[in-house]
Order: sequence, then structure tokens, then C-alpha cells
Amino acid sequence: MAGGHRLLLENARQVVLVCARGERFLAGDALRSLDVLEGASLVVGTDGFIKAIGPADAIRKQFSEETFEERIDCSGKCILPGLVDAHTHPVWAGERVHEFAMKLAGATYMDIHQAGGGINFTVERTRQASEEELYSSFQQRLGCMMRAGTTLVECKSGYGLSLETELKMLRVIERARRDLDIGISATYCGAHSVPKGKTASEAADDIIKNHLPRLKELGRNGEIHVDNIDVFCEKGVFDLDSTRRILQSGKDIGLQINFHGDELHPMKAAELGAELGAQAVSHLEEVSDEGIAAMATARCSAVLLPTTAYMLRLKQPRARKMLDEGVIVALGSDFNPNAYCFSMPVVMHLACVNMRMSMPEALAAATINAAYALGKSHTQGSLEVGKQGDLIIINSPRWEHLIYQFGGHHELIDYVIAKGKVIYKK
Repeated sequence: MAGGHRLLLENARQVVLVCARGERFLAGDALRSLDVLEGASLVVGTDGFIKAIGPADAIRKQFSEETFEERIDCSGKCILPGLVDAHTHPVWAGERVHEFAMKLAGATYMDIHQAGGGINFTVERTRQASEEELYSSFQQRLGCMMRAGTTLVECKSGYGLSLETELKMLRVIERARRDLDIGISATYCGAHSVPKGKTASEAADDIIKNHLPRLKELGRNGEIHVDNIDVFCEKGVFDLDSTRRILQSGKDIGLQINFHGDELHPMKAAELGAELGAQAVSHLEEVSDEGIAAMATARCSAVLLPTTAYMLRLKQPRARKMLDEGVIVALGSDFNPNAYCFSMPVVMHLACVNMRMSMPEALAAATINAAYALGKSHTQGSLEVGKQGDLIIINSPRWEHLIYQFGGHHELIDYVIAKGKVIYKK
């Protein structure tokens, strides 16, 4: 209909833009304070993109003759960008609560992995599960993430390892990408673990000769869209040389490099990421000073995962040093059977308390910088005219409550909106 718009959000106490000048990321001094409007309104068009943001009076005048499919009174409430979860493993079968008990009793991640548990356990169960079973549990998990305020999530394969099961997982992710309202960035993570009976080098050869050409073909004919390539670069998993070969081959078929590095042992993964032009490296608990400097120079984002260090009782990633050196710091939940957390508000809280980030740094890391880590910050991650209308409305007078109220997101979040459409209402 002529002159019609999809959504008007009126008279919010605060609208947190995060950034307002088209920045693709925020680093260094730009993180001292975020762009916030007081007493503001916001309009989303029928195309799902933001048409206007400004003082409530000005918006009221500008749009006085216009019609809206939906109006929401945001008096006393805050509007924030939809949260972006830059690292998850959400497609799997079987659960590992028994391993949590083992870890609490003192077993390490690698003890369990080498005894055939961990990723290997989940691989077995995921191989046995049907595509329908995997889709059903995946859809439920995405619903939990969305109700916690996530509107864009990175989703990895990696519990197949064999080409057949990896493709089964990627088909499940593709189906969700097409059918659901939440935004999805799909990651091929066939190099998540070395399959039984193969060396790292043999597994890398199989991925390069068989998996990647198949992905390229499926991408060309529009069956499966994959955005990123990931490798678990770790002692006893994929060494630096195998990691480099796989990532470079992925880059050659047009995938963004976004991989696990320097988690349990210093591997020079950050340096490798910077050298290969990676979009992001995740984990980085054991990153070197040289790696931090290289990532800052290369504008390669660091996806930090506070839940993992917390649950595995690992050393915390050195977020402060990274921020002080100008690295683009993003956050992810690392949702997986080993770190069962759907909630980016909880992740931001842990980042502030355990990694000593400020609240503005944490929110930027869970919005614009997480979108940058996925190569999506030109359309998502902040509230600016021309960007996608992905946002959340919280029932508190100051945005910081989303981080301050530990575990309180279920009570706080009134609405989750994707492309101007209400996808959750409390």
C-alpha cells in the first residue's frame, strides 16, 4: 500500500544505535561510549530495512500522514540492535551431560576427547540421527537463542567429519536459513576433529580433494549456501600445516576464513589467520603477543567465548590486551554439547566480569563486531538507516540492564524483531 510502513517503535527511553556513521566495526577508542538516542522513535519499511531513527517529535511529524502495519509504544523501554552470536555448534544429536559430571570431577577436555568422548561421542550420535531429528532439535535451539535476543547466528557443521554426515548437517542448516526468521551464517567445519583411522594430513587431503569440490558444486547450483570455513587448529587435532592447507582451499572457493585457534595450546593460529586474511579467529585463550599484534594490523576479528573458559576452567582469553591493542573483539556463545548456553546476555555478563570488558565493549562485541566477524556488518549489527530492522525491546529505562541482570533476559526482553517483523513477544 502506498505510503505504508511495516513498523513504528515510538518514544523509547533509549535507542542504542551502537554506531551511527556506517562503521563496519568498533575498536580502540571508538568503544569508550556507544551512540545512544534518548526519547527517540524508529521506523522500519515494508522491505524490512530501517527508514528513519530520530527524536520522537520529529518522527511523529515526518510520518504523520503515513500508515503502519504495527505500532509499539516503547515509553520507558530501550531498543537495542538484535544480538549477533558469532560462534555456535547447534546441530547435533545425543547429549553430554555425563561429561559435565566428569569435568567437575577433574577430567580435562583432552582427557575426555582421547578416551573417545567429546566431539567423537557427538559424531557417533549425529551420524545415526535422521535429518528430520536433527532439524527438529536445531529448530528448538534456534528458538531458545532468539528468545534470548539473538537475531543473527553463526552455525557450524562439524559433527559429521565424513562427507555424507557433514552434508546432512549443512542441509539442515540450509533448511533453517530458508524457512526461519532468525538470520544464519553457515560454516563448514568438517575439520573439527580427525576421523578415526586417519592422520591429520590424510583428513586434510580428503577435505581438499572430496569435501570442498562437492560444496563448491552444491553452492553453484543453489542447493546449499555456505559462508565460512572452519578448522580446529590444535595440538593432537589439526596442526598448523594441515590447517593452512584446508583454510586456503576454502578461501579459493570463496569461503570466509573463520576458525578455532590457540585454545588449549599456543599454535601461532592468530598469526596464521592474519597471514591468510581470515575474517575471524575464535577462542585465543593461548594467543601470543605477536598473534594479537598481527590480528590488529590485519583487521582480523577475535571471537571470544567466555562460556568455554568458564565451563572448562581454562585461562580466560586476554580481552583487555586485545582491546588495548586495537583488535576487533567479538563474542559468541559457543553453544555446543560441551558448553550449553543459548544466551548472549549471559555471554556479555561473563565477558564483563571474567574478561574485564566494559558494558559498551561487550555490547559492541555482541552486535557490530560479531556481525563483522561474519562479514555481515554492512547490513546488521547496529541501528542505522538502510540497515536491516533487527532489534530487541527491553523493559528497563537503561540498556545496561541487559548485561547487569545476570540471567535476567527472559524477564527483560519484551520483543524480538527481525526485518521489522515481531518474531517473539513476551
